[in-house]
Amino acid sequence: MDWTGKKVLITGAGGFIGSHLVEEMARRGAGVRAMVRYNSRNHWGNLELLPGEIKRGIEVIAGDVRDPFFVDAAAEGVDTVFHLAALIAIPYSYAAPQSYVDTNVTGTLNVLQAARRHGARKIVHTSTSETYGTALYTPIDEKHPLQGQSPYSASKIGADKLAESFFRSFDLPVATIRPFNTFGPRQSARAVIPTIVSQALTRDRVELGSLSPVRDLTFVGDTVSGFVRVAEVPETAGEVINVGTGQGVTVGELAERILALLGVSVPITTSEERVRPEKSEVFTLICGNAKARELLNWRPETSLDAGLGAVIDWVRSNLDAFKPDIYNV
Repeated sequence: MDWTGKKVLITGAGGFIGSHLVEEMARRGAGVRAMVRYNSRNHWGNLELLPGEIKRGIEVIAGDVRDPFFVDAAAEGVDTVFHLAALIAIPYSYAAPQSYVDTNVTGTLNVLQAARRHGARKIVHTSTSETYGTALYTPIDEKHPLQGQSPYSASKIGADKLAESFFRSFDLPVATIRPFNTFGPRQSARAVIPTIVSQALTRDRVELGSLSPVRDLTFVGDTVSGFVRVAEVPETAGEVINVGTGQGVTVGELAERILALLGVSVPITTSEERVRPEKSEVFTLICGNAKARELLNWRPETSLDAGLGAVIDWVRSNLDAFKPDIYNV
């Protein structure tokens, strides 16, 4: 599909995946309207890290996805909506669940209503593998039951079901992409890989929560290509599509792998402060990606080690921006 001149709205544009999607769509020639959360410092989040020629070529609007009037105005004249705006940190969802409902559920409702009113050609709604909870079977395909094992995942299940309802009720051309654990440059120390790297570079030990959970780690460039393909393929409307590698690694194995790539030898310890409540922990997430392969002709292209190398380079170059001792964000 030729994106040249097509207007796209990207909510959550200042976030980790959002900033990479903004960069990719701008490079493809789309007219990008990038929605970031308003703040009094006029800071654009990760968009500040984009090359100057990209920043100068995009339209940045600051507001709040919880405000229906702001969202409605943002969706005017848009061909495609990529909806990524969300609160995503699981630990903070235990402390502030109402904010997750307000942002993730009500915010998604606002986006769906605005896209419907303005007649967007396609809406790509962002889900998460956390909606599956601990795997009842692996690999996890799109038919796996949804399990709200944290306030965060429950809010995303609610948002996903709203998207489904707008397709079924109003024939809104909305598709749901369900990425597994995306990683790459620009990710904060809220996530496990930058946490391991930043701790290994600055401390005499790496301190984590449980080391046994299994995660399917997908490089951000591959996740972004999945977003683009979901938007491009007409048959994705009304569908949920997993994006992941189909390979699992435990947190402990991941930490050992990163330390080997760094050439660092420090102990890996665990802390109760970093462990989820027992019934809330998601132990196994391995993506069943057959649907993405068949419907999107999508396949992950970046190996785990190559992706980890890119993160290591990024963290080393931006170490002052990391807070490796802070977890509950």
